[in-house]
Amino acid sequence: MSLCSNKERKPRISNFPRKKQSSFKMIETKMNSEVGNFAQNLPLLDSSPALNFIDLSSSDVQNTVALVRQACIDSGFFYVINHGISQELMDEVFDQSKKFFNLPLKEKMKVLRNGKHRGYTPLLDEVLDPVNQVHGDYKEGYYIGVDIPEDDPEAEKPFNGPNLWPTADILPGWRETMERYHQEALEVARTLARIIALALNLDSNFFDPPEMLGKPLATLRLLRYEGPHCDYGLVSLLASDDAGLQICKDKHATPQIWEYVTPVKGAFVVNLGDMLERWSNCAFRSTLHRVISLGQERYSVAFFVEPNYDCIVECLPTCHSNDNPPKYPPIMCGDYMVMKYKDTHADLRSYSATDTSA
Repeated sequence: MSLCSNKERKPRISNFPRKKQSSFKMIETKMNSEVGNFAQNLPLLDSSPALNFIDLSSSDVQNTVALVRQACIDSGFFYVINHGISQELMDEVFDQSKKFFNLPLKEKMKVLRNGKHRGYTPLLDEVLDPVNQVHGDYKEGYYIGVDIPEDDPEAEKPFNGPNLWPTADILPGWRETMERYHQEALEVARTLARIIALALNLDSNFFDPPEMLGKPLATLRLLRYEGPHCDYGLVSLLASDDAGLQICKDKHATPQIWEYVTPVKGAFVVNLGDMLERWSNCAFRSTLHRVISLGQERYSVAFFVEPNYDCIVECLPTCHSNDNPPKYPPIMCGDYMVMKYKDTHADLRSYSATDTSA
């Protein structure tokens, strides 16, 4: 749910009973047929939305800022090209992602997501649309964050700590590929944040300090399938291997109208998160979106950027006035993230010892 919705927050579902490991394989075999049949009945527009292309190699800063501002107001989505990450690295990330998800479930469960939200998220582990879902999402995922040693004081905070990795003998080169991609994607996100700052009539370095993106909560998530949701943080960078991404510009409409976003080879689809919508006093949009599988396996690589855990998110000085007062009180980034993750992720206690045994 968007932070700019007036609806009350839905009850937490983290303690609801979930399917056990014995059901995973049965569910996985049904995924393509069930989701494919569902997709045939979706309300869609006839054409894809026209999204702006943001060229990060352009020297025309004024035009780039204008295009980003227009996109943020209109849909909260835009393409980013010439971002500096090689196609070779992007292809390698997808290849390594597929190798992990194709491992036997027993191997994947050895790196089951921990309390810091690092590692593997099984089928049905996450519920992104609790209003319309009776069980977890038909997707698998893998979380990789900013790696923080256990002896670092910051590691005591939620979402901070060391990553979990498949062993090198099972997936050689996997860790190195993901660490390199995480580092490069974070630099792209910081560049975009400077453009967004200018679009909000702020100094370009507004989001640079350690309490914001200097020491961010930045998570790389490898995914198969994804349910309807708005992202939680500042911005998200999505790379996908096929069509299937849809956006709903008016999440309060009945019925909701979904539009396909055409994939562009080598480009990121960038969307804004709830925190930026709140920062901007709802001038910039966090748009409802989802991924639909059209009868085949679909992989995506998402990079989510949130500010530092201790960052206070409050209405920007350029986004309110006497006639347009702040719509929401200040909130700490970490508190909001903890709330959202508890609402959408299975309690780790729901996995028995046999689920995670070697």
